[in-house]
Amino acid sequence: MDPMTLIIQLISGAVGGNLAGLIAKAKNLGPLLNTILGAAGGAGGGQILTQIFKDGIPGGQAGNAGLSALLGAVLPLIAGFMKNKKLPT
Repeated sequence: MDPMTLIIQLISGAVGGNLAGLIAKAKNLGPLLNTILGAAGGAGGGQILTQIFKDGIPGGQAGNAGLSALLGAVLPLIAGFMKNKKLPT
């Protein structure tokens, strides 16, 4: 695992998480939680995609950053949707 790739995934995921919070204001978790969940989603998803695309993610580092930002936006949105859901008892 290349440390620069991981840094790009963390930063891109954090940016994606915050953009998702701005776009879906009703599901916004706040800047800190959006950043943490976005970074986790970007890094985790980026690592999975790196394993899927053994020859490298299409588009090189730019593709890696874009996909990590997209995956980083997904995790905060899922958490935002689940935040107000009540579990059946």
